[in-house]
Amino acid sequence: MRKSILPLSVAAALFAPALVSAQAPAPSPIVGNAGLFSQYIFRGLTQTGGRPAFQGGADYAHSSGVYMGTWMSNVSWLQDAGVYKESSLEWDFYGGYKGTLAGDLGYDVGLLKYYYPGQRLGTTADTLEAYGGLSWKWISAKFSYSLTDKTFGVLNSSGTYYLDITATYPLSDTLSLVGHYGIQKFKGTNAGVTNTSVASYDDWKFGASYSLPQSWTVGAFYTGTQMNATQEAFYTINGRKLGNDTITAFLQKTF
Repeated sequence: MRKSILPLSVAAALFAPALVSAQAPAPSPIVGNAGLFSQYIFRGLTQTGGRPAFQGGADYAHSSGVYMGTWMSNVSWLQDAGVYKESSLEWDFYGGYKGTLAGDLGYDVGLLKYYYPGQRLGTTADTLEAYGGLSWKWISAKFSYSLTDKTFGVLNSSGTYYLDITATYPLSDTLSLVGHYGIQKFKGTNAGVTNTSVASYDDWKFGASYSLPQSWTVGAFYTGTQMNATQEAFYTINGRKLGNDTITAFLQKTF
C-alpha cells in the first residue's frame, strides 16, 4: 500500500499541486489510546481497590488481518493481597488475526499475555491465554483459554477459561449502550479442593458511552458478580470484596 502511494505522491508534488491538496492521506495502521477511569474493573473484579486507574495502549493492524498490541494499567490487588511485595502495573501483550466469514460475521483468534512486574513473595500471577471469538454486527462472543498452570496466581489451574458475551448497541452516531455477561471457570485442584468451588464466578456489566469531538469518549458502567460465600471470601482483600456491585466512570481518547 505504501509503495503504490509514494510514486503517486511524488509525481503529484512535481506536476500537479492541485492533486496533492485533494488527495486524502492513507490511514495509519497504528492507533493509540489513553484513559482515566475511576477504577479498573477486570472480569467484574476491581484491580485497584476502588481507586482510580490510568490506562493506555497502542495497536498495529495490517490490511491482511494480522494485528498486535500492548496495553497497561496501574493495579494494586497483588500488593494488597500480599502476593507481591511490590506490584503496581499490569502490562499486556497480544497478537492475532481478524477476518470475515460472511457478511457481518467476523472472527478473531490470538494470544494474550498478562504480565505483572514486581517483587513476588509467592507465586507469579503472569498468565497466558489463547482466545477465539465471533462477532455479528453489535454482538460478540469470545472464549479465552488459559495456557498457564498459575492462572492469575491460582495454582494448578491450566485449562481455566473465560466466556465473554457482549452487546454494544449504537443508539446514535455518538451514543452507545453496552451489556455484558461473563463466565470465569477455574480448573484444577489444590489440597483436595477444586479451584472451581473456590475461584469460579460469573460477572455482568451494563453501561453507556458518548463520543465527543477530537476522538474523546466519556462513559460509565455498572458491574457486579455472582458468587457463593466461599468464592466471596476468596475474592476479599483487607475486608473489601473485589466483586461488589459498583459504578465506574471514564474519559478516554484515541489518537
